[in-house]
Amino acid sequence: VSHPPHHPKPSVPARPSYRETTRTRRGRATLNQLLGAGPHASPPHVRPVRAVSPTPLPSLPPSPPGSGSPAPPMASSSALLTGERLVVFLFAARVALAAPARLAAPLALLAGAALAVELAVDRSAAAPSSPLRRFRTRPGASSGILLGATTLPCVMLARLIQLSRILPTDPNGAQEFAYLEMQYWAVSISCASVLAFFLWHLRQSANNEISKALKYGSLMVVLYLVTFLLFFLLKTDGGLLAMTKNGYLLCHGVAAVILIKHILEKFPSCSSFGEGLLVSSGLVVYFGDILARTLSKMEVSASSGAFIHTPGTQSEIATVIQGVLLGLFLLPLLYKSSLQVWVYCRTLGKQRTQAIEKRAEKGTGSAVFYVSLLVVLLFLVPSWTRLVQGLEVHPFVWVLNYMFTNSDERLLLCAYWIFVICVSIRRFYSISKQSKTERILLRKYYHLVAVLIFSPAVIFQPAFLDLAFGAAFALFLILEMIRVFGKYTLLGTPYINS
Repeated sequence: VSHPPHHPKPSVPARPSYRETTRTRRGRATLNQLLGAGPHASPPHVRPVRAVSPTPLPSLPPSPPGSGSPAPPMASSSALLTGERLVVFLFAARVALAAPARLAAPLALLAGAALAVELAVDRSAAAPSSPLRRFRTRPGASSGILLGATTLPCVMLARLIQLSRILPTDPNGAQEFAYLEMQYWAVSISCASVLAFFLWHLRQSANNEISKALKYGSLMVVLYLVTFLLFFLLKTDGGLLAMTKNGYLLCHGVAAVILIKHILEKFPSCSSFGEGLLVSSGLVVYFGDILARTLSKMEVSASSGAFIHTPGTQSEIATVIQGVLLGLFLLPLLYKSSLQVWVYCRTLGKQRTQAIEKRAEKGTGSAVFYVSLLVVLLFLVPSWTRLVQGLEVHPFVWVLNYMFTNSDERLLLCAYWIFVICVSIRRFYSISKQSKTERILLRKYYHLVAVLIFSPAVIFQPAFLDLAFGAAFALFLILEMIRVFGKYTLLGTPYINS
């Protein structure tokens, strides 16, 4: 019996499972988004396709290590001129055009170097092997290097322009102008040293655009150093005096590099590169001024009076603020040293183990901290203010006399500040409870409150505003030290977990 020829049935593809269908929908939605279509452009029912030619996908930027999604391209890497850079350049150009050429040229070179470094840092941020990834900056923030590197030099140069206009009428104006000019060079050297620090870390980058920015930045930094050396060689007769001044100013740059490295490593995700640069250069110049005034009064050596000419026109408010901040910044050193001596005396004659030392430190740590705070505020601060300014009364007594002597405007201003703060706190608390309010809007409300608080003080009582800034900063420092060291109670262990 002959059988009919066997014709195989066409193979019917198996129905895809729910998981495969879901994956296919997600893949098509992602592909449509990449190709410009909407995320729901795929058909509602996914049908199997027998043979599909592979569609080339657009290249994606490399994703950072440890993340599952590719990193979005940075807008700042492609755009040379942004709104922030435009504002900074307009401000710096306005100051530089009103200044003499010997002071405006270093500012222009510093701004060019800062722009090149900012472009290099922004373009290397998306690379997984960026040398600056070891420094964890504040997430979501731009680098801000141009703004941080030009703010303080522009402020110093603007102050020099103001002093130059009153030099003929002020007998002490020449000495104050020379000292402020030295501070201008100190803060510029600090910013240039930090820029060189960033360039040194980015030197191993293989990207052509980054390498080009690094070359321009390195050239600007070298030209700035040449301008700095020529300025002091032409202004002075050279010799030991010029070398001493150059060494004194270069020490500011070294200290700024050490400080910004400490800030970026010890306080991760708390600041951007520009904010760290601004804080480090500001602290270095501020404490350099304290050191210069102390040396000029102590007359440690004959050379100290030769190259550090501090003017005697500093206000008593500035001296009080500097004395309090100097004492508070020396407080951790005094506390740690006193605590080590106390623990050593307590464990003397005993078998010194780590458990015994921790028990002795825990039992008396709070008492040692508050005793050290009292020693600083009651003895160290008034001793320094008497040495530098000749204040015969305690700085706290001087502040109270300043507050309540012919001070109707100051008391009214304090009442106004308290009223604005109380109203704003209640308003912010009610707004923050609403989940629809974005965080950036809360920051704008804070900026509005700052304008309301500071504007009347700037107009009517600028000196009192300086004193209020110093008092608030000192109070925040004390509270932060109490939080960090965990000294919430006077004796014994803290009852709040630090």
